[in-house]
Amino acid sequence: MNRTAHSNGLLAELAGQLSHYARLMRLDRPIGIWLLLWPTLWALWISSSGTPDPWVFTVFVLGAVVMRSAGCVINDFADRKLDKQVGRTRERPLVVGTVAPVEALVLFVALCLLALGLVMTLDRLTQLLALGAIALTVIYPFCKRFFAAPQLVLGAAFAWAVPMAFAAHTGAVPRLAWLLSLAVVVWAVAYDTMYAMADRADDLKAGIRSTAILFGQADVFVVAILQGLFLFALLLAGEVAGLGMWYRLSLLVSALFMLYQYALIRRRNPDDCMRAFLNNRHVGATVFVGIALSYIFDVSI
Repeated sequence: MNRTAHSNGLLAELAGQLSHYARLMRLDRPIGIWLLLWPTLWALWISSSGTPDPWVFTVFVLGAVVMRSAGCVINDFADRKLDKQVGRTRERPLVVGTVAPVEALVLFVALCLLALGLVMTLDRLTQLLALGAIALTVIYPFCKRFFAAPQLVLGAAFAWAVPMAFAAHTGAVPRLAWLLSLAVVVWAVAYDTMYAMADRADDLKAGIRSTAILFGQADVFVVAILQGLFLFALLLAGEVAGLGMWYRLSLLVSALFMLYQYALIRRRNPDDCMRAFLNNRHVGATVFVGIALSYIFDVSI
């Protein structure tokens, strides 16, 4: 009886620790997975003309989940002392001590090895590009200490799956891939500025740098400009890729979502800024639907 109770206690303790690891990987908050996954899916569909290879699709979807989780782990490891000073992050596992720093590092390495294991099943060019993705994942958290616009590095990390997808399907990285990547970088700077606007007061006290601080009172205006550039870059990418009516319609709907986001952030209320940030998952989904429908119906008008 005592042995059974002891076993049950160990299982309960293990389950509790796994839940702390899941929180560290932010699996309970999948918004980052969606913001990484949607551009990946755009690139997979465009690079394959609407028929992605099943295994390439599987690798990239799993890779998006794994690398976003790895990014959260190394971010929280780097920020474990700063997070104590920001109201929204004071309860993170590394701050409250439910996960030790060494455990976080081991988890990060394990996730990176898992991602590399997945990409090793693809071609050599994609494998080489994957090293860049890991480098950007490691660099980003530390940029907030010395670089005024760390969102640019975050954007590059989130966009890096685009050239990888083209490489996996075509064996090359054409100009279209870089144009689409540029659009993703601009989009990421826009939506992560909204995210940073929610934390601006705490970030200023903690000495954390962000585009919300860099842009100052021009933040809302700059975000609107960035969103316009994002839509324009997507429009150009669609023309190069030969996407038609459905795709252009999706950009129109995305523009409406962005007008809604503008209405939310213009008063700079932290809760509304966070709602605007979260709304970007709908933008990503809408663009993907437009791409998919363009290939399904092949209407080039």
